Amino acid sequence: MVGKQDLRLAVLIDAENVPHSNIKGIMAELAKYGTPTIKRIYGDWTKTASKGWKNILLENAITPIQQYSYTRGKNSSDSAMIIDAMDILYSERVEGFCIISSDSDFTRLVIRLREAGMKVYGFGERKTPHPFIVACDKFTYIEIIASSEKESTEKEAKDKVPSIKGSTPPKDTKTGIINIGNEMIKLISSSITDVADEDGWAFLADVGNLIIKKQPDFDPRNYGFTKLTLLIKAIDQFQIDQRDSGTSNIKHIYVKNKKLL
Repeated sequence: MVGKQDLRLAVLIDAENVPHSNIKGIMAELAKYGTPTIKRIYGDWTKTASKGWKNILLENAITPIQQYSYTRGKNSSDSAMIIDAMDILYSERVEGFCIISSDSDFTRLVIRLREAGMKVYGFGERKTPHPFIVACDKFTYIEIIASSEKESTEKEAKDKVPSIKGSTPPKDTKTGIINIGNEMIKLISSSITDVADEDGWAFLADVGNLIIKKQPDFDPRNYGFTKLTLLIKAIDQFQIDQRDSGTSNIKHIYVKNKKLL
């Protein structure tokens, strides 16, 4: 069985729906899911607006695919990306796809790729339509990646909760803790229950995987936390237990509901 980090990925980018300034961060994020072996970006490179892409493509070894705009106001890259995706699928050279776009026109493509057994990771802006988001195995908002890069560049204090402008829920004025929201707490709680043992304890990694299956755009960074563990710790409703894994310096983290919602 191919491990998660060993997945060969085909990365297909819709240049008309993604800012070039975000590509470097997206490519770094992709390393969590596998190895990009095919990297293509689709757009009309004759347009003056495309000039900013040149250095980004060279730095990340991304192959530009020319697609002329035959009709004004219509994204001409969609059909080219879909055709190439199907060609790559049938070539059996990859185990997964990364579709980078905020366009809902790729929803059916994602569904078809997953029906064929492919892992599909989506990246797009917060304006991305919900059907495209839930069609993916995992969907990540570009704004979250951009914010993480900014935090890293500014080298803020390690104990400071990252501030994600325009996307993070407001903090409680008394406690300073980010308001996670009732629906998210219920989602975490029910996921713990779904995979818990007879004593109510659940392996955190299993909980995280289940949450993503239920809600593909879930990311602890949406709430200002770099890891799921930190998000869980910020919610008083859950108990955490760190257990020895048998390997030096590695702990297995288990979580439990303190009470049923």
